[in-house]
Amino acid sequence: MTNALLKKFKESSLSILPIMCIVLILAVTIVPMSWQIIVQFIISCILLIFGMTLFTHGADTAMIPIGQHIGGYLSKSGKLWFMLLCGFVLGVLITIAEPDLSVLADQVASINSWIIIAVVGVGVGTFMMLAVLRAVYQIPLPIILAVSYGLIFLIACFVPAEFAPLSFDSGSVTTGPISVPFLMSFGLGLAAVRSSKSNSGDESFGLVALGSAGPILAVMLMGLFVDPSTLTSSAETSATAPQDFGGILMAFLNEAPSHLLQVTLVILPILVVFLLFQFFALKLPKQEVFKIIIGLLFVFVGITLFFVGVSVGFLPVGTEIGNVLASVDYNWILIPVALVIGLVIVLAEPAVHVLTEQVEHMTDGKISRKTILFSMSIGVAISLSLCALRVLFQMPIWYILVPAYVIAIGLAFVVPRIFTGIAFDSGGVATGAMATTFALPLFSGACVALGENVMLYGFGTLSFIAVTPLITIQILGLIVKIANKRKQKEEAEEIVGNTRIEIVEFD
Repeated sequence: MTNALLKKFKESSLSILPIMCIVLILAVTIVPMSWQIIVQFIISCILLIFGMTLFTHGADTAMIPIGQHIGGYLSKSGKLWFMLLCGFVLGVLITIAEPDLSVLADQVASINSWIIIAVVGVGVGTFMMLAVLRAVYQIPLPIILAVSYGLIFLIACFVPAEFAPLSFDSGSVTTGPISVPFLMSFGLGLAAVRSSKSNSGDESFGLVALGSAGPILAVMLMGLFVDPSTLTSSAETSATAPQDFGGILMAFLNEAPSHLLQVTLVILPILVVFLLFQFFALKLPKQEVFKIIIGLLFVFVGITLFFVGVSVGFLPVGTEIGNVLASVDYNWILIPVALVIGLVIVLAEPAVHVLTEQVEHMTDGKISRKTILFSMSIGVAISLSLCALRVLFQMPIWYILVPAYVIAIGLAFVVPRIFTGIAFDSGGVATGAMATTFALPLFSGACVALGENVMLYGFGTLSFIAVTPLITIQILGLIVKIANKRKQKEEAEEIVGNTRIEIVEFD
């Protein structure tokens, strides 16, 4: 266990330190900050490193095995109604307790956060049922995605403009650090039983993508019944900076209880569901059950530390950077700063590390973690640059989202299936806690400084972060496909050439 934790600690440190260095450089150059905010931010980074270390270790030893065991059992049961019911209930449970969703919902000041959470939960639960049907009937993922997003864009034509960014952001935050390990492993469990050995890897990915599409549709439908003029954002209220070191510590201590309660509400349903399945169906050895419970404890402590850190240190810093950069005469600098932040912010998302490890494992190392991380970093860098352009020039969200999704879904019919699943799952995991508490406040702060509507031009940031990896990773898949075809052609020509030589020598 010690070696595993040290490895996770190293990975977590390398993930957090780049974004920490960028913020500190900005703090001593073009975005001056008080020493209190800087110290608060550094403490937050330390909490993030330890929190991510414990969480990723716990996800490996608890969340992933739970999802695989439950998914495998449901698939073996052969009872479609039971699989659909469990899929819906599990989808709702893991969504309503997802901390990222609560963070987003709290930033919409005019709608009760529990209304948004409930609507999103129903959306995820419904599409979890669709994921079960996909596994049972082997429905190709590109077809499901094309139909789903076609329906989303159709309904969007009748939804008030203010609801479009919120809808897409709601779909992005549902796939956070808690739900992603469970959803991915649940999909692996379904695919391992239902899919043939040759395509089980292809069918294992994509469930996170479906978990993102459902909430977009659900919130858009809600938008048909809510007056858009009532929508306001809490970004317009600025937090008070602590006055001394004692105030800094109190900021963390005051934030801790709410996150402890929130994470408890996340872990408890998962633990109860697992124990029910264990008692009535799974019958796993006691040693394995004990290992899973200890793993859940790691997840509990780790994700609590992580969310306390991002809430106290990253949210106010992100808002301050956006506010200051948008206020200066050379506010175009927001674009390159956003690009650099985008290159490193995805590395600090806990769920990203879970996904990339699963990709490397399921493909026997043929698709490496570094390759996927590089593709995601490029995608998120592009997306944050587009967000900056959108804020500075008041670009409607559709100018970017529609072409992006058309390209992404078009590529899905061309690239190998496994890359489509990985790409759409990557879009979901890229919009985790760091995106919600740093990237979104960054552009919300810029909107406030420019006097723009935060609901129109601040919200939607997460949807941009979610869509660009769909393209960059599928382009990677297209490159691999072309390279494989070229290699096969060269090998075939070499075989033919050798055959000719042998015939000549024989003659």
